[in-house]
Amino acid sequence: MKGENELILCIVDAGFSDSVMSAARECGARGGTVLSARGTAREDAEKLFNISIQPEKEIVMILVKTEIKDEILHAIYKNVGLNTPAQGIAFSLPVEDVVGLTTSTPMKEDSDV
Repeated sequence: MKGENELILCIVDAGFSDSVMSAARECGARGGTVLSARGTAREDAEKLFNISIQPEKEIVMILVKTEIKDEILHAIYKNVGLNTPAQGIAFSLPVEDVVGLTTSTPMKEDSDV
């Protein structure tokens, strides 16, 4: 599957990963992976952006088809964006190749792999 996927990364305050996944699933995402993380923003960043920085974070990684990426990013922003208690940010990265996913059409097996 070459070039037809995007990786959405969403960083939220701890405890909000289920809200991220709920918003993404409503737009067609099938699942995701949650990592525990710790924020490292400086105190002056809180003042500059007028937000509070909670050091305990969750990173949600969601692999999606390119055609639904924008809809999912919009839903995440609406439900867990910076103007919500989740204080979330989200962005996407293009994914060049994917292996290990099941598809609706069987992939040809290559004996050289």
